[in-house]
Amino acid sequence: MVVDIYVGNIPFEATEEDVRKLFEVAGKVRSIHLITDHISGKFKGCGFVKMADVKARVVIDTLDGALLINRQIEVSEARPQKPGDSKPAGNRGRKPGSSSNKPPRKPR
Repeated sequence: MVVDIYVGNIPFEATEEDVRKLFEVAGKVRSIHLITDHISGKFKGCGFVKMADVKARVVIDTLDGALLINRQIEVSEARPQKPGDSKPAGNRGRKPGSSSNKPPRKPR
């Protein structure tokens, strides 16, 4: 059985390896996905850990509130992704009123 775990309040300087080492205390880690901003590429301080052969409740009870580097992390069971959640929201970095099919204005 594979469980998806959401991890919040991860220190910005933490690496996948830091998260892996901590979560291996609770069981076998299959994968780690740290969330980054799709425009800047900066780490957002949260992510997902997939674990095998463990119960989500055991992982949550063991690691919720644990200290990672200099922060107490928040651990909970990941909710299923809703359809359309993977698309970036808003105007995708365009200025208000701009359209992707219009050529850029020439400076005056």
